[in-house]
Amino acid sequence: MRPSRLVLLVLAPTLLALACARPDAGGEGESAKPRSPLPDPSGWGTHVLAVAVAPDSAVWVGTYGDGIYVSRDGSGDEWEHIVSSDDSTSISWDFVNSFAFAPGEVWYGTVGNGWGLSRDGGATWDNWTFRKLGPRWQYVAPDGIHAAGDTVYIATADGLRITSDDGETYRDVVNEPGFPNKYLLSLNVRTEPGVVPAITVTHLRGMSESSDGGRHWTHGARFGGESARRLAEIPPRQSTCRATPLTRRLCDWIFVFRTYPDPGGEIVRASDTAHFWFERPVLPADNPFLDQTYTYGSTMGGNFQQHQGVEFNVPEGTEIHAAGDGVVAFAGEAEAGARTVVIRHDQPFDGQVVWTTYYHNSELEVAEGDTVRAGDVISLAGNTGRATNDHLHFEVHTTPDDDVRAVVDPEQRFPPYSRNPQLWLEPLPGTGVIAGRVFDSAGEPVPGARVYGVTKPQPIETPFSFAETYEDRAHPDPVFGEHFAIGDVPIGEWVLGVEIEGKKVFRKVLVEERKVTQVEFRP
Repeated sequence: MRPSRLVLLVLAPTLLALACARPDAGGEGESAKPRSPLPDPSGWGTHVLAVAVAPDSAVWVGTYGDGIYVSRDGSGDEWEHIVSSDDSTSISWDFVNSFAFAPGEVWYGTVGNGWGLSRDGGATWDNWTFRKLGPRWQYVAPDGIHAAGDTVYIATADGLRITSDDGETYRDVVNEPGFPNKYLLSLNVRTEPGVVPAITVTHLRGMSESSDGGRHWTHGARFGGESARRLAEIPPRQSTCRATPLTRRLCDWIFVFRTYPDPGGEIVRASDTAHFWFERPVLPADNPFLDQTYTYGSTMGGNFQQHQGVEFNVPEGTEIHAAGDGVVAFAGEAEAGARTVVIRHDQPFDGQVVWTTYYHNSELEVAEGDTVRAGDVISLAGNTGRATNDHLHFEVHTTPDDDVRAVVDPEQRFPPYSRNPQLWLEPLPGTGVIAGRVFDSAGEPVPGARVYGVTKPQPIETPFSFAETYEDRAHPDPVFGEHFAIGDVPIGEWVLGVEIEGKKVFRKVLVEERKVTQVEFRP
């Protein structure tokens, strides 16, 4: 549930191997710092989301939370840093995943806050965010802005927008024939002199193509209609990544980044303790991936309130399913008017009542008192309430009694018994979960610490960068007592790192399928 803005996957073996690769970073312990091609003030490495070469040979780099870096001469010897600020002429958001260059213009797109345009090489910007766009179009697809002459194409999680007048007006492609799903994953625009641009997009239902600039479309279900096939998307950035030695180094950090050498010591192994009670409330064909930018307890790097659940980004009208058997305890408008379903589940947990909640729906398909089974359709996704994109906000609670007001209350933003859903939802195939604790030298939990080291191949449109330890509004699980959890981690060995009292601490963990690995960090 984002404040004031906002199948099950079988991992391709080659991509999974890439995810788990461990390039030598040199050194151990405190000296184990990745060699970032960008400025790296945190010492943990700068997560690259986009690389583009402008017509004047300048190299533009979009990052996860660190804004834009520009090497004006393309050498990478000096970098100009562009970040968001309260100034309305700056970029709107520091999570930048795409660039395009029209005559005299630079366009950028973001993960979760629209896009912008500069006519003076990046000195000032006009931005399209919630104020102009409303509660859609916020999520630009990776490398999802392309220019062909004066026309700019913007692929988003809500469809394709096309403008030929610098954003004064847009032509929207949403649910036209041959365009069966508006949740776009990639965009490619092919241009030839004197020929109307040909457009290819991939989405949750496969691929759609247009040979007349986006007016008519042909759908080719070459992925079999399964989101598990979405890894086969078009890689439009490959030519950019091969352009120069600098762009090759930068592109290495689009996917394989923040990898650390073996710190030595015993590897932490997974245990058989787990309570994966719940199915995913979104079907395999409808994007069962969690939004990894804003999981339970996260603040997305200090930009949002502490999150009380997890997000499934799906188009409006997507069917939402009960995660387990139970009785509908609430069906109506909850906090900020979000259309919400609450299920009280049949099985207690260690004497506690277990609940799941489903927020932001456009329509409710059940009523209070209905009995539901796992997999039953209970609602249709939307963006009602305090939300700025189409998605399902999903929560898990364990309470001492069966009073639903402890779970959902129109006046309560932070329910007192929420738990991390990543410890309750069935992991994706080929993945497990890490649950960790971070203590200072006095043995006290360290709130708001960032835990680095895990790399995930999916979802590329809402990528994982780091976990955050809980602050005062998140609640540890009754079993694990964790300070953070990372779900859907590809199986294998990982080196995780966190800073405690100014020192970097590393641990080596083994992730096994459908198991939880518990790890502690101490100075």
